[in-house]
Amino acid sequence: MKGVVLPMNPWNQMAAEQWDQFAADWHANSDNMWERGSRRTILPLFQRYVQPGNGPVLDAGCGDGFASCKLASSGYEVQGIDIAGEMIRLAHDRAKNADLSIPFQTGDISRLPFADATFAGILSINVVEFTPSPLKALLELRRVLMPGGTLVLGILGPTAGPRAHSYRRLYEEATIQNTMMPWEAKKLAAENGFRLLEEEPVYKEGVTPDIAGRLSVELREAVSFLTLFVLQKAEG
Repeated sequence: MKGVVLPMNPWNQMAAEQWDQFAADWHANSDNMWERGSRRTILPLFQRYVQPGNGPVLDAGCGDGFASCKLASSGYEVQGIDIAGEMIRLAHDRAKNADLSIPFQTGDISRLPFADATFAGILSINVVEFTPSPLKALLELRRVLMPGGTLVLGILGPTAGPRAHSYRRLYEEATIQNTMMPWEAKKLAAENGFRLLEEEPVYKEGVTPDIAGRLSVELREAVSFLTLFVLQKAEG
């Protein structure tokens, strides 16, 4: 599938340029992130709630296509979209090398090029907070979900290193990150047509299971590297 032409608003332009610059480093580390690092629990969680027979799935903010390719190799019908053209190029190469046919395209998750109720499941990890309006992005993801469909949403924890993308806002400079806390994302989803099915924190180093087990939900979110929310599109 050919990439769509991005609307050239300042946020999209800056985000695409920055993620293009990050793409090579991201690609060099993505296998380790997904297989052994902070993202290792994401696909097993997604697969518990969305099976290949449920319908097509969307990797919204697909990066270099690692998750898309893993899902496609497991029998899922997958499409991937990302704002960065260089990420999409890497995703195409990854799929080709794995002999997989996956439609990847550039695009803005706040204005998805898909019909209503297209997907049975959506994977969107650390993406909605990199948009000018997380609410608009969340509503757009809901729009393209089938009734009863599942969104696995990942939100960075309060002290996660990638939050540095938003630091320069304190100098009133433009950034590509709209800093949002996990509790805010959960509340935003609940108020806008989603039902929480499960919440799974991915902890920062040093937070052991015995420590985490004594913490409240709010404190577990606070010491997480990211928090995963399994959200179901509410009926009606």
